[in-house]
Amino acid sequence: MQIHVGFEMIYDCPRPTPIIFNLNVHFTRVSDLVGRDDLTVDPPVPMAAYRDGFGNWCTRIVAPAGRTRVRADAYVNDTGVPDTIVPQAQQIPVPDLPEETLVFLLGSRYCETDRLSEIAWGLFEQTPPGWGRVQAICDYVHGHLTFGYEHARMTRTALEAFYDRNGVCRDYTHLAVAFCRCMNIPARYCTGYLGDIGIPPEDAPMDFAAWFEVFLGGQWHTFDARNNTPRIGRVLIARGRDAADVALSNTFGPNTLTSFRVWADEVPVG
Repeated sequence: MQIHVGFEMIYDCPRPTPIIFNLNVHFTRVSDLVGRDDLTVDPPVPMAAYRDGFGNWCTRIVAPAGRTRVRADAYVNDTGVPDTIVPQAQQIPVPDLPEETLVFLLGSRYCETDRLSEIAWGLFEQTPPGWGRVQAICDYVHGHLTFGYEHARMTRTALEAFYDRNGVCRDYTHLAVAFCRCMNIPARYCTGYLGDIGIPPEDAPMDFAAWFEVFLGGQWHTFDARNNTPRIGRVLIARGRDAADVALSNTFGPNTLTSFRVWADEVPVG
């Protein structure tokens, strides 16, 4: 199958404003792209690209004073297969974990492992280590939080989500990631496209999605505490410790995001 993905953001800046974007399809999916997913900026400005410390492709611009439109549009080949379930995947003891996974055991801006550790062990110590424990964490977070865009707050941390008991997909992901790390399971935050493929369409504007990956049995596996069911058509954009590492844009000056659209639609066959 093919998925048509893309976005359009319109900024209004009172003066020239540097911006860093993290919006290209992840390098692990580049071979699935039909053509390119280059960012286009109107009015045109010089662009510079680099790869950040997590391997994500980032673009730098200086938006001029006034209105700036940033857009990308692409087609992605996809297997059409739902997220894989591997119940036999085992938890690896911390001394045996590869060094590159250890950073995903540590606390981060939105995942306060130090403040959630006692809560996590109280909730999940008796669950079976490995896949079963991560699924138990997803089940708990999915039931503990109430989803609603009216609950969105960019500064909410995992601990605050635990006590607020509401949020959006990033809050579900932060809390699940923090619980996994507390239980000595490396977990990393993911953002990307996830359309309503294979499920009834939601009556809400499309947005970018957040999910997470855990390191079990020697490889990374996808989990999603918000939806808590295998989904079709995830298109990864970026990975990091939490949302701070994979922000769609970082602006260095006053600005207003006046328009925001995202699409991720299955391309009809024939």
